[in-house]
Amino acid sequence: MDTVFIEGLTLATRIGIYAGERDAPQPVTLDLRLGFDNAAAGASGRIEDALDYAAVVAALRTFVAARDCGLLEQLAEACCDMLRARFHGIHSLDLRIDKPHAARALGCTHVGVAIHREFP
Repeated sequence: MDTVFIEGLTLATRIGIYAGERDAPQPVTLDLRLGFDNAAAGASGRIEDALDYAAVVAALRTFVAARDCGLLEQLAEACCDMLRARFHGIHSLDLRIDKPHAARALGCTHVGVAIHREFP
């Protein structure tokens, strides 16, 4: 299957269940792999036939900034639902969300969630 990928997209959002996390937006870093048939875009050379990764990034930037979630799992599911509804033709989605402030507080390099979804 073809994929469109976006790696290392750092966005700010309100996320967390502990009081200190809720004071201000904090960064999260997203890595995505979107299953999408790129054959039509490859043949036509038209952005209209492609999954426009710039549009995906813009949609995520706006969506994530407006969220206020307790758990990364909530944010991951919400992002998945939004992307599926907004960008037709996505067959699957792999999304990894890293929470760097939490990782530092725990003394590790990365901590977060990853989800995989397939769509009919």
